Amino acid sequence: MSNGKKDPGEKLFNCSDIERAAFEAGIKLGTIYHQFVGSPISRANVDVLEKAIEDGARIQPFVEDVRVTIDRTSLKEKTSEYDYQTLRGSMLNVWLKVVYKDAVIICEMRYIEELDYPLMYIRKVKKSQ
Repeated sequence: MSNGKKDPGEKLFNCSDIERAAFEAGIKLGTIYHQFVGSPISRANVDVLEKAIEDGARIQPFVEDVRVTIDRTSLKEKTSEYDYQTLRGSMLNVWLKVVYKDAVIICEMRYIEELDYPLMYIRKVKKSQ
């Protein structure tokens, strides 16, 4: 809500602006993960899928910027008509900036090898200028 408009949902949230921004960031990362993991993927559509994920996230409330990359090192060539891969959480790298009023949250989702897990976490919390 950095555009000066009033948030009609504000009255339903009993938290600070920073907590609201963090909540919104978590919702966005969770949505990306659960909406796109399992999508068919190949070298031919990886660029399109990255863009689709970014475009979908960008129109959600309070998202100021988003960058998605899919790890291409695990993509393989099809061996038959029935052979295809699906997107795994370990392949997703997401950087997301959420702005709510003067609160800014920079968050990420990426595979953390030592955890063997695609972790979603807050990288930075700040006030906008």
